[in-house]
Amino acid sequence: MIEEVTTLDTDGGTTTVSLRGEIDVLTVEQVRVALGEAVTGRPRQIVVDMAGVAFIDSTGLGALISGFQRARDQAIPFSLSHPSDNVRQILVLSGLLEVVHVTP
Repeated sequence: MIEEVTTLDTDGGTTTVSLRGEIDVLTVEQVRVALGEAVTGRPRQIVVDMAGVAFIDSTGLGALISGFQRARDQAIPFSLSHPSDNVRQILVLSGLLEVVHVTP
């Protein structure tokens, strides 16, 4: 059984998608679904809280990129928050941080 890795919370027009654990081929579908639901809700902005993410692989990066693109297409600001140093390094190496805003 796969542990739930995402939660959605909407407050004041901001939808926060909280991720935790390892985002990989076994859990990425949960991330895709949560990001899709966030975009469908048409909030003023989407924040992906990555404070609880220990590891992210290429499938996880692909899900974040897809979520970002869907939000961008709907003119919804999309940002990442609180990635660990290890996860931030993966985000930098992937080039994702060149297009997606990250808060410390």
